[in-house]
Amino acid sequence: MQTILLTGAAGFIGSKTTKLLLKNNCRVVGLDNLNDYYDVRLKKFRINELSQNDGFSFIKTDIEDSASLNKIFKDNDFEAIIHLGARAGVRYSLENPTVYFTTNTMGTLNILEAMRHNNVKKLVMASTSSLYAGLPMPFTESSRVDTPISPYAASKKAAEVLTYTYHNLFDIDVSILRYFTVYGPSGRPDMAILRFIKKIDEGNPIIVFGDGTQSRDFTYINDIADGTIKALKPLGYEIINLGGGNNPVELNEVIKTIENLLGKKAVIDEKPFQAVDMKSTWADISKAKKLLDWQPVIDLNDGLENTVKWYLENKDWLKDLVF
Repeated sequence: MQTILLTGAAGFIGSKTTKLLLKNNCRVVGLDNLNDYYDVRLKKFRINELSQNDGFSFIKTDIEDSASLNKIFKDNDFEAIIHLGARAGVRYSLENPTVYFTTNTMGTLNILEAMRHNNVKKLVMASTSSLYAGLPMPFTESSRVDTPISPYAASKKAAEVLTYTYHNLFDIDVSILRYFTVYGPSGRPDMAILRFIKKIDEGNPIIVFGDGTQSRDFTYINDIADGTIKALKPLGYEIINLGGGNNPVELNEVIKTIENLLGKKAVIDEKPFQAVDMKSTWADISKAKKLLDWQPVIDLNDGLENTVKWYLENKDWLKDLVF
């Protein structure tokens, strides 16, 4: 039975990836600091679900705490690390840029140092499509991404560079995954889709930055978890896009689909477009197909239907959460 360390286990992607690892008969040690960037009750809901499985153990700690990490590595024999723990959110990184670098960059350095000193040779790390701002679409991994437009993107770029250094110096096998607009059941309430579903259902206004014509390469959570686990294979050092792979979909179209699924009309509060936001994202996923034999299988309509269904089944307790 493989033992995997997964950081960010209480997060949206982390919890789904953990579920799939457990289904594949892996043992998972999950780390998370349960910070209050968004409502902690949702994070605890995810951890409680995972804790029903004997193969999962949860440790509340922070990847910024190198002493705690070193002890966890000493106490376990990890075959690989899936590093999903990070400070997320482009807009909030303008308000508190320091924490993005102490977590996303220094936290990654702590993980790499613990791997180096404990002879763990495989790392899968989450990165972001936000690095591609201003580049021609579809975005390819070979593009230069040295012009990040938010502290969040800059902190993830720094983490990517660190992983290359440790690959080069200490022969750590690294798969960097650049995720594209992940959505689905039990999603993050700071992201548009779950927030829109809840507010439209309750008759509250939804905030749209710009006119809603901005578009995204939406990627369903199950597909992301599948690609993340497939990236555990030996690859040397690779950066790989995980995205929907189709033409990007406008936010206005997403809102209309949610309206139809709920049978309710959205009240839209339009705000100025944010300078740190990207107008569009679109992944070239040919590398993921070639190296990982991966491509998404859940289209946006089915994914939104699944997400609305999950919300309706859980709305009795979701209604009290801060979105």
